[in-house]
Amino acid sequence: MQTKPAVLSAQLGRPQWRAPARRRDDSDSEDEEDEEAGASYSIEEYGDSDDFESDTTMRLYLDTADVAQWTKWAEAGVFYGFTTNPTILRRDAVPCTIASMRHLAREAFALEVEELQLQAWGPTAGDMYACAMDLADLDSRIIVKLPITLEGAKAARKLIKQGAPVTMTGVYASHQVVTALAMGAAYAAPYVGGMTDSGINGLKEAIKMQEIIDQSSEGAMRLLVASVRSADDMATLAEGGCNTFTISPAVAQQLFDVQLTQDAADVFQRHATEMADS
Repeated sequence: MQTKPAVLSAQLGRPQWRAPARRRDDSDSEDEEDEEAGASYSIEEYGDSDDFESDTTMRLYLDTADVAQWTKWAEAGVFYGFTTNPTILRRDAVPCTIASMRHLAREAFALEVEELQLQAWGPTAGDMYACAMDLADLDSRIIVKLPITLEGAKAARKLIKQGAPVTMTGVYASHQVVTALAMGAAYAAPYVGGMTDSGINGLKEAIKMQEIIDQSSEGAMRLLVASVRSADDMATLAEGGCNTFTISPAVAQQLFDVQLTQDAADVFQRHATEMADS
C-alpha cells in the first residue's frame, strides 16, 4: 500500500493575493471617456483568483456527511473543509465503508474545499491504522481522525512518522491536548457541547486548551473545536483565542440569521430598486 506523503506544510497556507494598482494618466479625462463609453474591465486585471488568500487565521469546517449541505454551504466561501465521524455517518445514513468515503472525498473536493477530515475505525491499533491508511490513500487532502485513546495513539504514531497530518478527536480534558501536542498531531478536537452535558464548563475548558497550545506549539497544532451549540458560543470561544471550528449546518445557518442585518439588506435593495431609473 502506498504511504501518504508529508503534506501538512503544504496545507498550512496558500499564496497571498494582492490587487495591482491600476495605471492612470496625469488627468482623469480618459477614465471619464471610458465611463461614458460604458467600458468594462476584466477580472484578469486583478490577478489569478487561484492566488487569493484571506489574511485571517480563522478556519471553519462543516460537521456533516450530507453532501446536499456541503453543496449549499460551499457556495458561501466560509468553510475550509468538512468533517465527519462514524456517528455523523450513521445520522446521515452514509455507510461506514472505504467505498463510501471514496465517494465523499470525490464530492468534497469537487466543491473545492481544502480539507476533508475522515475518522478511522477499528477495535485495535492495527485495525485503525489499516483503515487510516486506506482513508489517507484516497486523497492527499484528507486528514485522518483518530480517538485520543491508547489504541488511537498507537495508530496515530505510525501515521505521523510517515508525515501524515492527524486529528486526535474525542478530547474532553485539557491534559489530552498536552498528549496530542507531544504526539505531533495536526489537530486536537474537543467536544464543547459534550463537555457541557457532562457537567464541565465546555467553553472555559476549550479556552484553557487553546491557551496550552498557544504557549507550547507555536502554531504547529490547531484546536479543532467541535460540538459547538450556537454561533454565540463560537464568538465567545473566538474571543478566548480559538480559531478553528467545526459546526453543524444548524449553527452555520445562525451565522447568517441576524434579523437586523437582513432588515438592512432589504432596505438597501428597496432603495436600489427605487433609484434604478432615477
